[in-house]
Amino acid sequence: MSGETAAQQIAVLPRDLVPTATALWHEAGLTRPWNDPEADCLRALDGEESTVLCLRPGGGSSPPVELLGTVMVGHDGHRGWIYYLAVPVTLRGQGIGERLVRAAETWLQERGIPKLMLMVRRENTTVREFYDRLGYSEQDVVTLGRFL
Repeated sequence: MSGETAAQQIAVLPRDLVPTATALWHEAGLTRPWNDPEADCLRALDGEESTVLCLRPGGGSSPPVELLGTVMVGHDGHRGWIYYLAVPVTLRGQGIGERLVRAAETWLQERGIPKLMLMVRRENTTVREFYDRLGYSEQDVVTLGRFL
């Protein structure tokens, strides 16, 4: 990935950092009481068509955190999806989120997936503006769901 140093590389989230990742997701406000983020994370790591990518700190000047950010990525054979893009509040604005989105895009492109989709809560204007800057646009669709 461009912009990465040898000490800071985007890679698949190690299983021993799942609790750290889910704590970051809680801190970022990405979790909901009806979802189990740890089960989501493990399911993505175990899936053939999904994973969780992370950026970890490098050498001695790194901040005192285990994860600089995460993104869950997967696909259905045609559309890719990203979830749980999270960066610690104190590290936002440094390009980490963009690096993770670009890594998810690359992961999907390597698998021949032509389109990436994501969901953002309508009231979350800060995140919508972030994705606008990365070239994402609102799609003319309605997302429907049902708990099974």
